[in-house]
Amino acid sequence: MRLGLLLASLPALLLTSLLSACGDTPWNHPYPRDQAGADVLYASFSERPKHLDPARSYSSNEYVFIAQIYEPPLQYHFLKRPYELVPLSATQVPVPTYRDADDKPLPADTSAEKIAYSEYLIRIRPGIRYQPHPAFAKDEGGRPRYLDLTAADLTGINRLSDFPHQGTRELTAEDFVYQIKRLAVPWLHSPIAGTMKEHIHDFAALAERIEQAAPAPIPGEARPFLDLRTVPFAGAQVVDRYSYRIRIEGKYPQFLYWLAMPFFAPIPWEADRFYAQPGMKRRNLTLDWYPVGTGAFWLEENNPNLRMVLARNPNFHGESYPAQGMPGDEAAGLLADAGRPLPFIERAVYSLEKENIPYWNKFLQGYYDSSGISSDAFDQVIQFSGQGEALLTDRMREKGIGLRTAVLTSIYYMGFNMRDPVVGGDSERARLLRRAISIAVDYEEFIAIFANGRGIAAQGPIPPGIFGYREGKPGINPYVYSWRDGRAVRRGLEEAQDLLAQAGYPRGRDPAMGKALSLNYEAVVQGPDGKARLSWLRKQFKKLGIQLVVRATDYNRFQEKMRKGTGQIFIRGWNADYPDPENFLFLLYGPNSKVAGGGENSSNYANPRFDALFEQMKSMDNGPERRAVIDEMVEIARRDAPWLWGRYPKAFSLYHGWVGNLKPNLMANNALKYCRVDAARRERLRREWNRPVLWPLWLTAGLLAVGALPAVRVFRRRERRAALPP
Repeated sequence: MRLGLLLASLPALLLTSLLSACGDTPWNHPYPRDQAGADVLYASFSERPKHLDPARSYSSNEYVFIAQIYEPPLQYHFLKRPYELVPLSATQVPVPTYRDADDKPLPADTSAEKIAYSEYLIRIRPGIRYQPHPAFAKDEGGRPRYLDLTAADLTGINRLSDFPHQGTRELTAEDFVYQIKRLAVPWLHSPIAGTMKEHIHDFAALAERIEQAAPAPIPGEARPFLDLRTVPFAGAQVVDRYSYRIRIEGKYPQFLYWLAMPFFAPIPWEADRFYAQPGMKRRNLTLDWYPVGTGAFWLEENNPNLRMVLARNPNFHGESYPAQGMPGDEAAGLLADAGRPLPFIERAVYSLEKENIPYWNKFLQGYYDSSGISSDAFDQVIQFSGQGEALLTDRMREKGIGLRTAVLTSIYYMGFNMRDPVVGGDSERARLLRRAISIAVDYEEFIAIFANGRGIAAQGPIPPGIFGYREGKPGINPYVYSWRDGRAVRRGLEEAQDLLAQAGYPRGRDPAMGKALSLNYEAVVQGPDGKARLSWLRKQFKKLGIQLVVRATDYNRFQEKMRKGTGQIFIRGWNADYPDPENFLFLLYGPNSKVAGGGENSSNYANPRFDALFEQMKSMDNGPERRAVIDEMVEIARRDAPWLWGRYPKAFSLYHGWVGNLKPNLMANNALKYCRVDAARRERLRREWNRPVLWPLWLTAGLLAVGALPAVRVFRRRERRAALPP
């Protein structure tokens, strides 16, 4: 193109490009155009899931995916509260039968001390089929295509989709028993193997039998296949094609909750053999990367550096949206889909977002369907009423954004090492010291400053929503709070100072040392608020005249201090595995001591009466008798104060108005199948919210046009002169 023509046409070219860019799809749309009106949910993740194998996975960021893919026997009712177990792949919630030491049946009302074994007969639904997968593919003769692969067969194979054939088969009871055996496989290092060893009959011996029968490992390869079907196991046995039995030591009612976790979802032996073949691990073809399940979704794409995609399982057996809920659910629109087939969406696209700001901006633009609330964005999203109720700001309501809040079944607590000679022990001096500190450390202030009000101060080890938690005056910790004007009020600093003096530390001074009492805090500093939190904590102890020495360390070193019991004061947290008080009270059970038993009792607290009550409580069914036992246990723990009880965190989540069937469920991880999306409304609002601001481009085009005119004139003048005869 000649220079003059190029200069003259430059504004026109720019104008043409602007006009061609104008269309129905916003310019900043991050997804393919063919997804514009599709039933797709858009979300994000911030770190790669480490394990997608249900025998190994135990993290919430992993459960986001595997809970949609795998189906254990039971699940939690999506709408009912308190949390209620209902069948998933099972036909009904199993009722245990009891046997004595001679293996004779016992009546259902037999006392726990007489029960040697509890047996759970689990019947599964016929007709459930696995997602399409190469492990099930067969040739024309009915033989497996891909279970005896050679190195040549794997040429050109790098992803699961590179296998040209797939297959499926029906779910059987044997698949559930196979997975239970996998929990005992030593090289899988299942995080619940230690717990199951205590409860499932013959589990410890099973691990030894597997170790003895296993082929020798091959360096750099997956462990050679061991057909676990051939390993005998009395703890779980197949009864028939659709039934299997699990035998538990003694009475352990909480085992039912484990049957709703992915640990007890089925794994087909074909998948185990498929992934164990030489060459698979080097290609990242493992169960940790490509799960195999019967759930509503399957993992269509696993690219953790970009996105992960769950797609509707074409072989899904079908399930209906619940027809019953709680009062208020119908008015909230949560029963509008009652009885309709699940799932409602075709796909869920999770994009990698490591930073909060771009994630938040994309949510406001409509490109993510839901969002949490970071501390930086909190003030522009939430305002508090005069009664302290969290409300959305006008800007958020105008965009049709909704807010869901829920107190989590979790606790963050400050622990005292009960083996420590200063803050530990069961002496009255040590108890008074711990109580004084418990009053002085103002967790209401912490929640307001560092959590934007998202939480409530804890009164004991059991959070709201768990049986044994008490509301109102009966639920306060009387050693730290008093009840005034219908609410709990933290006791005054003067009372804490008086307790400190009674403990032998007047005004926080240690008479033996002749100076301020010095205590050590084991800190794992993380995030930008870390230093501010430590400064705040020092000030809380300084109110009593106590010097708090912060011993910062990394998490591995912190874990070592916990294991050896060399720490003094620390902060830890716990999320409920299942909605039962045993899952929290066991954190204070003496035999579960971190130092003595390698358990989760990080404070190494031991009280004989508490421990005896725990043994009684854990095998009881919920009711007035169990509640009375729990009340006594909580009172003992409050009196001894091995923890400064800390806080129960509160979750705030935002969602766009086009997303339906959202209700916080702190136990169910498989709620994606209930979610509904109004894709047409979403696309319309995206276009409204992302209209391009064109006037700067028009202005630029005009300036370019004006600036090009002198150059065009000069060029044409030179062209005409060159054309004159000599």
